[in-house]
Amino acid sequence: MDAQGTLRAESTLGDLSEALKEATKDVHVQAENTEFMRNFQKGQVSLRDFKLVMSSLYYIYEALEEEIERNKEHPAYAPVYFPLELHRRAALEEDLQYFYGPSWKQEIPCPEATRRYVERLQHVGQQEPELLVAHAYTRYLGDLSGGQVLKKIAQKALHLPASGEGLAFFSFDAVSSATKFKQLYRSRMNSIDMDDSTKARILEEAKTAFLLNIKVFEALQEMASRPEQNGQLNLEKSELRKQDFSKANGPTSTRENGPKESQKQLAMGVSFLRWALIFSVAVLSVAVGLYAL
Repeated sequence: MDAQGTLRAESTLGDLSEALKEATKDVHVQAENTEFMRNFQKGQVSLRDFKLVMSSLYYIYEALEEEIERNKEHPAYAPVYFPLELHRRAALEEDLQYFYGPSWKQEIPCPEATRRYVERLQHVGQQEPELLVAHAYTRYLGDLSGGQVLKKIAQKALHLPASGEGLAFFSFDAVSSATKFKQLYRSRMNSIDMDDSTKARILEEAKTAFLLNIKVFEALQEMASRPEQNGQLNLEKSELRKQDFSKANGPTSTRENGPKESQKQLAMGVSFLRWALIFSVAVLSVAVGLYAL
């Protein structure tokens, strides 16, 4: 290899955060183009879809944060241990209790693909803890990047309360500046002492994290598609949505109210789909674990 090629290789391995970003470009695009995410981009999003995503995220973060606690003093993870600023399990528990009620843990589904993701996290934490940073980086910085924007959009797209119930996952109260914190996190990660072989394994593990996410999306799409008929949007039959739609539309049907009522409902539908489309694009950064510049 010539001097220029050697310098390029050393530079890539020397900056782990940039190497991770470069190494996962292709699989990142693949994750964005799953059927589940394409449907989000078309505005085909319901409260039920959102709850399915949040349920799988709970199992993923429960496993991830258990392994982080197990390895919080490991030299390959200790520099990026920020439980107060980043950990999401407690926030997800709060959100799921809001959506499902006090028995939420008995009700939330765990697809086989989510279980396999959990098993991989457990294996890494217990057998290869030097790879744990790959999972933490791709998940937490993605969450942090889209948090506040997602919170506001979800309130409108899914008719959630303005007071913020059901959206604790997107709030990072202990982070005053997302941009500065992400810079700190990348700097800490790049300071971890490891050889080139370990760095290469971390890059491969980050790709694995994206592939596991793709499998989760595919499973969620299958679950979301089951109740749908003739391509119609499935509206969640929860008390929250019933109350929101009954207040907005009233009990009378389109046929009883004539053309004016039909036009009104059509306009409301377009407005809802517009917000759903905006939400779907933003949610990519969290569901996939997108890390922004």
